[in-house]
Amino acid sequence: MTPAGVVLAGGLARRMGGGDKGALLLAGMTLFDRVIDRIGPQVGRLALNANGDPDRFAEYGLPVLPDSVAEFPGPLAGVLAGMDWAAEEGISHIVTVAADTPFFPEDLVARLTRAAEKASTPIALSGTQEEGRLIRHPTFGLWPANLREDLRAALGEGLRKVVLWTDKHGAATALFPDDAFFNINTPEDLAEAEVKLAQGAV
Repeated sequence: MTPAGVVLAGGLARRMGGGDKGALLLAGMTLFDRVIDRIGPQVGRLALNANGDPDRFAEYGLPVLPDSVAEFPGPLAGVLAGMDWAAEEGISHIVTVAADTPFFPEDLVARLTRAAEKASTPIALSGTQEEGRLIRHPTFGLWPANLREDLRAALGEGLRKVVLWTDKHGAATALFPDDAFFNINTPEDLAEAEVKLAQGAV
C-alpha cells in the first residue's frame, strides 16, 4: 500500500517569534503550499499534524491531527498522531515531512520505502553525510502504524529523542544529498531560502 503523508507542523516556532511557520511566504507561496505540493504526488493520502484551532487550516482541505501527548514533547508526538490516524483509516504506513523544510527530495517516499525493504526493518529515516559523519533527519521518516502503542508507551515514559526509539527498532537510513533538508528556523534562514530559489539552487 502506498504510504500516507503527514506534514508535521505542531512545533512552537520560538525562533520565528511563534505562530505557524508553515504560513510564512517564500517567493509568494506559503511554506505549507510548497510542502504539500512536494509531498502530495508521493503519497496516497495527506494529513496535517498541528495543535490549536484546526479551522485556520481549512483552506487546505486536509485532516488536522493534534498531538495526543501533552506539553509539546516534540516531533514524535506528531508521528504518533499520524500513526493513529493511519490505523483508523486502514493505512499501514505514513511518511512524515516537516512544514518548515520546503526543498526536500521529490523521491523521498520511494527511497525511504526501498531502504526499509532492503534492510527488512519497519522504520526508515532520512540521512545525509556531512563532513564524513551521518546526520539523520528523523522528521523525514517512514513509520508503520502498528508500532503506535509502543511509541505511545515510550512517550508516556518521557522519551523525547527520536533516534533512541527508532534505534530500538533497527531503523534503516536512506541517504540524500547533504543540502536536501534545508529548514527554516529563523528570519535569516527564510532570506537564504529566497536566495536559493532565485539562483535555481533547489
